[in-house]
Amino acid sequence: MNMLKKPNLSFWQIFNMNVGFLGIQFSFGLQQTAINPVFLFLGAPEDMLPILNIAGPVTGLVVQPIIGAISDKTWSPRWGRRKPFFLIGAIIGSLCLFAFPLSPALWFAVGLLWILDVGNNMAMEPYRAFVGDKLPEKQLSLGYQMQSLFVGAGIVLANASIFLFQDWFGGDSVTDVVGTIPKWLYYSFFIGSLLSVATILWSVLKTPEIPPSDKELSEINMHKALPFLERFKMPFIEISKAVKEMPSFMWKLSVVYLFQWYALFVYWQFITPLFRTTMGYDLSEAAAQAAKMSTTYNIATIVVALMLVPLTLKYGGKKIYAASLLGTGLALLSIPYITDPIYVLIPMILFGIGWAAMMGIPYTMVSKIVPQERRGVYMGILNMMIVIPMGIETLTFGPIFKNLLGGNSINAMLFAGVFFIISAILALRLNVSKEENKVSNF
Repeated sequence: MNMLKKPNLSFWQIFNMNVGFLGIQFSFGLQQTAINPVFLFLGAPEDMLPILNIAGPVTGLVVQPIIGAISDKTWSPRWGRRKPFFLIGAIIGSLCLFAFPLSPALWFAVGLLWILDVGNNMAMEPYRAFVGDKLPEKQLSLGYQMQSLFVGAGIVLANASIFLFQDWFGGDSVTDVVGTIPKWLYYSFFIGSLLSVATILWSVLKTPEIPPSDKELSEINMHKALPFLERFKMPFIEISKAVKEMPSFMWKLSVVYLFQWYALFVYWQFITPLFRTTMGYDLSEAAAQAAKMSTTYNIATIVVALMLVPLTLKYGGKKIYAASLLGTGLALLSIPYITDPIYVLIPMILFGIGWAAMMGIPYTMVSKIVPQERRGVYMGILNMMIVIPMGIETLTFGPIFKNLLGGNSINAMLFAGVFFIISAILALRLNVSKEENKVSNF
């Protein structure tokens, strides 16, 4: 493998590199907490929430691996390799966030979600590869846990804005009116629209990309010289080849992700309905309480994200990751039985530790075992492992919720908790083979 030696970066260089994740995750924070309430405000029934969220899995499955493969074969002395893609994605996401609260009908909001997800996925995948491109192996853990910190920070700001703006500007709008999105919800989307572009620009301007090696540049130029049809087919060929040659570690991780991300999608979709069931809240109050839950666990993520770096070095990523998944499962199992709006925030500390691990540790482990010149496509495939369980959930959980769980959001939350515990057990199987170690030590 022809690789350039990567210099160590300072803490603030790694910080600046990851600032763009703040805007991306503000957008994802709104998707987690505000999009489903918007659908409900526009008249969607609860059992339709899973299928209405299918945009995320489908666009992630299609966009991220393709963008990853294309960015692997891209280089511009002026714009770099990964940065053009996450800048374009941020602009698309920004426009959609601005328009979202102005949706006149449910179909319009669902359509915007599809476009928003395309933009977010276009920004997300190259960003994961960007960090791996820049950092030497010994700094990968810090780089990805710094991303985890900004994941928490972006979602905290998104969700805090929801309940703060409701408190400041809600007025009489806390009474639910089907077909109407309350005005206080507009402001969070407008702020997200601004942050999406501003934070990405910060990282783009502050962080130069490492030029490709002579061998990589030769391959890139050969790719550019191909006829258009051949270049069009190349990402699909690269993805297919990478899947066939995928390390066994990633196959094991895909099984963990099946249960982990299925459970996360259930949580995000049914935390707002849960508070309508357990606390008797109206929809506005339930949405605000869900935002407080998300704010709490993401504050915990910010606090512990960098603390996980020395812990993973001492005990190994596998053990810390499995323990965090177990803690998340226990948190979800306890939430339905806590009816106090303050005390119910306590389990979110465990959830936040788990979220910090989920957003950092798997990326660190995978980045160490995949070839440098194919990091983009493998990060895209890693995302496929996220969105496929989400897609399965959107297609299957509506009938499960309605027919097996009695249409009860309490049972939905317990279901998600059990799935997290299963994922924790499966995470204990995440061992790197001797052949994969050879790649990481090359």
